[in-house]
Formats: sequence, structure tokens, C-alpha cells
Amino acid sequence: MTRPILSTLFISLALAAGFAHADDGVTIAFQTGVDPSKVAQANGDYEKATGKKINWRKFESGAEVITAVASGDVPIGNIGSSPLAAAASRGLPIQTFLVTGIIGESEALVVRNGSGINKPTDLVGKKIAVPYVSTTHYSLLAALKHWQVDAGKVNILNLRPSEIAAAWQRGDIDGAYVWEPALGKVKANGKVLTSSAEVSKWGAPTYDLWIVRKDFAQKNPEFLKQFVKVTGSVFERYNKDPKGFAADAANVDKIARLTGSKPEEVSLLLPGNRYPSLKEQSALLQKPFVKAVSDTSAFLKSQGKVDSVQADYSPYVTNQFINAALR
Repeated sequence: MTRPILSTLFISLALAAGFAHADDGVTIAFQTGVDPSKVAQANGDYEKATGKKINWRKFESGAEVITAVASGDVPIGNIGSSPLAAAASRGLPIQTFLVTGIIGESEALVVRNGSGINKPTDLVGKKIAVPYVSTTHYSLLAALKHWQVDAGKVNILNLRPSEIAAAWQRGDIDGAYVWEPALGKVKANGKVLTSSAEVSKWGAPTYDLWIVRKDFAQKNPEFLKQFVKVTGSVFERYNKDPKGFAADAANVDKIARLTGSKPEEVSLLLPGNRYPSLKEQSALLQKPFVKAVSDTSAFLKSQGKVDSVQADYSPYVTNQFINAALR
């Protein structure tokens, strides 16, 4: 539990690595979180707007995405704010250029029915699974701190979402803090103890976001501008009519196929996050977001998850491509 989140190997790899942008297209890492932009992804809207072939690679966790980005295999990746904080603290040459969601009820701590966990203090001695280096890992630790429960007295297990679902089915774990599609599986015979919406109110907000390698960003500003415009457009569609967007069977089916969630789960989870407009994001990706990353990094260091923190996290955040898209 006290090991550093990112290996220093990532940094040496990052310094030597190039990026995947050649005649065979751009490789982009995405995850299984439910959000409206999955519809644009399924429709091929990003390819149409950028004029580039995109090789979409699915990953299970932000830690795996960071590894791929650090190695140079992937120039653009979808991660959460906790893995971002850890990667930035290690000096990985990346920037956040777009937020895909302010996380709410789409990530939750679920405890098994019959586990004997009825209140936070009951977590002591129980097996709680979470993917390390994830937003749910950060939220779990923040929740335990809020509840004044010693994290060292909780048996926290590092499992990927698919492993969590399998361990839950076998009865090997008492609870899990996770996202879809594993979240829906554990909810089937469990109850929500808290969600990231509540943890955010306790002072530990989390975000889903896109990062880009700085070398790729410097050489491909037009690609990133168009990528942002597509995302902003589908967010605008959703925000104008959330119920209508979620009621559209075609939209729901496309998101379900990309995430592995059931269609009925997609309809319930879409309202679980907030999807800020590009205008909101232009302001957010300045001092507010930098402060959130800084606060997350300081918390991770206090928990022994990173060795040190940066004096300034603003180099790891940019609204350049959002502002270009707005113009």
C-alpha cells in the first residue's frame, strides 16, 4: 500500500520515447467510463474532423494508460485526476488539455450484502478492492480520512476492474470502489456506502480528462483543436437535453458497446457526472484545476503514494486547444 504509484522507469522511458503519429494513424487510449463523447467516438466523428486515422485502444485503468503514454506507444490518453497527479509529480512530459467529466455517482464504494458493513467503521479488517493509481483509489483514501478510519486497518487490494468483478463473483472481497462496467456488477448484490459525488463535497473532487504528450501537442495543434471541438459539440448536445440524449437508444447502444456496460446502466450513469462546456473548461483549466491537481498530489504524498510533489503544476495543464476551438 505504501509503494510509489509510478515507477521512475516511466520517466526514463518518456524522455527517450517518440509518439505514435505516422502514416498508420494516431493511437489513442480510452477507458470504459460512461460519457457522451463515446457516441462521437463510435460515429467516427473524431476521424472525420481531424482527417486522421485513429487507432482506439481500450485500457482498464489510468495506471495502464500512463504506462503506455510514458513509453511513447500512445500520445493521447484518457485518465483520471489522481493518475494525472501521480504522473505529473514524477515529471512525465504531459498536459491535460480537456476534461471529460466532473465525477459524481458514476464511481462508488459498494459493499457486499451480508458482509457486515453497515457503516464506515465496519470497513476495518475487511477486503476492499480498488484499482491503484485511479480516481477511485484516491476517493477511497479521502473517504477513509473523512470518516477517520485508519486506511492501514482496511485490507485494500489492488485489482483491475475486470478482476474486481471476478473476485466479487467468487465472494473473495467485501467491497469495491470502482466504475462501470464492474460497478453495475457489484451493485447487483451490494449497496453503495458512498460515491465520488459525496467525496467531492468533502473536499476531494475528481475528474476524468484527456492528456497529451507535450512533444505530440507541439507538432499537432490542429489535431488537438479538432479533437476538442468534437468533444465540446457532443457535450453541448447532451447538456441541452440530457434526458433526450439518454433516451435515444442509438446513443445508449453505442456507449454500451464501447464501455461494456448494459444499456440500462448507461442511461442511469450518464447523469452521474457533469460534462462542462468548452467555455467552462477554458476557465476550469487554469487555477481551479491546477489547484485540484496540486491538492491531490499533496494528499497522495501524505499517504506515501508519491515520493515528492512539484512546486507548480500549471505546466501540466493547458487550455490552449480549448481556446483555439472556441475561436
